[in-house]
Amino acid sequence: MKVLSTLLVFLVSASVWAQSGYKIEGKVTGWKDTTALLGYYYGESTYIRDTARVNAQGSFVFDGKEKLPQGVYFLVLNKTRVFEIVISAQQHFGFETNADDYVKNMKIRGDEDNQLFFANMVYNMERHKEAEPFMKIISDSTLQEDQKKDARLAFSKVNDKVMAHQDEIIAKHPTTLTARLLKVTKQVVVPDPPKKADGSIDSTFQLRYYRQHFFDYFDLTDDALIRLPKPFYMEKLNEYLDKLFVQTPDSIMAAIDDLALRAKKNQETYKYLVWSCLFKYQKPAIMGLDEVYVRLYDKYYASGIMDFWVNASLKKNLKEYADKLRVSLIGKTGANLMMQDQDLQPKSMYDIKKKYTVLYIFDPDCGHCREESPKLVEFYNKNKVKFNLEVFAVSADTSIAKMKSYIKEMKMTWITVNGPRSYVGPYNKLYYAETTPSLYILDDKKKIIAKGLPVKELENFFTNYEKFIARKNAVKLKGT
Repeated sequence: MKVLSTLLVFLVSASVWAQSGYKIEGKVTGWKDTTALLGYYYGESTYIRDTARVNAQGSFVFDGKEKLPQGVYFLVLNKTRVFEIVISAQQHFGFETNADDYVKNMKIRGDEDNQLFFANMVYNMERHKEAEPFMKIISDSTLQEDQKKDARLAFSKVNDKVMAHQDEIIAKHPTTLTARLLKVTKQVVVPDPPKKADGSIDSTFQLRYYRQHFFDYFDLTDDALIRLPKPFYMEKLNEYLDKLFVQTPDSIMAAIDDLALRAKKNQETYKYLVWSCLFKYQKPAIMGLDEVYVRLYDKYYASGIMDFWVNASLKKNLKEYADKLRVSLIGKTGANLMMQDQDLQPKSMYDIKKKYTVLYIFDPDCGHCREESPKLVEFYNKNKVKFNLEVFAVSADTSIAKMKSYIKEMKMTWITVNGPRSYVGPYNKLYYAETTPSLYILDDKKKIIAKGLPVKELENFFTNYEKFIARKNAVKLKGT
């Protein structure tokens, strides 16, 4: 019995050892005496993982001692991506196909996942061919809508077949990567809102439901979903953060923290999710959300949480950018600037006693500044009294002569100073202004209330901001 037990242990160990790493044996009729590459997707990028020599019979082998990260991979021949395969739990398998039609001629041995993957592609191709005549009628602009009715119905039936086929794969083979890929594209069905006790409709129900179920078909801890032909992981994050939350730093940061906690079970998804969000808010489309970048850096990078993958050099770069941003975030009190004007007299921004201060940082040699400066002059002359504002313009060039010439040419009658001739240190250490022109708006307390606006949007901003303040004050009065 002891001998049999020892033999059994040996056989199990040998089996496990034999299946370590990966070995993908391929044969493509039509390929010979060349080199094939095995690549993979990662977010929006692609990378090459392995190379294999193709012999005269079209046979080749990709192999390695460590398992490949799961995801969709692709084969490259002569710098051209030719077809895709899935790499999941089973990484010792073979395939054979023909260069005439890689997908239709594909035969898989030893891997259920790729069998499903290619069978599904063939099924979709057949359904597409079935739907083509209906699609042609639907897209025909010469036909009336009632003439397209039957075609729409027929197309819908074909689509239902595809959906049912996908649901069947998901139900029967839930752990395969093919099923997980198909789940990604499924839509959450939001039910009609219920009525409250008083008979009124619960207007927030559908938003709350959609938020709660948004990731029902998308596993945030599955790093294979990072390696797909489309950057679904990032797209899902973008939709969730952009459409389902109020676009304020507090709201967005709370949402990201919740997602990060859910993704944390897998270091790869944890790393990718937090990094993707950091990158997203590095230069956000919505004013003020750069604060999210600073908060993410402080919480996940400065704290050391992400040290398991971030090296010292990258961490230093992230810190430098966060520190540049943090000095001039919306809601912060802007630092005072004091520089010499064209007569070499000191001028302080804090001496401005207007309701609003427009800080305008420009360079006399900057082409974009030459486009924006005349627009700002026009806005200033028209609205300085209406909105009770002053402009404090800072020239980035050391030359006083250039600044004088620019002031005269642009007919700038506001306060203009020379940035390098500063009494308070470099202006770009106090306000983030990596590009020119850079524009900030400060209120009477010198709190930053806006930044980065193009001049054409200033009048609209001030009009709406004045209305916002009026409503806010009215609510306060009502409350008292």
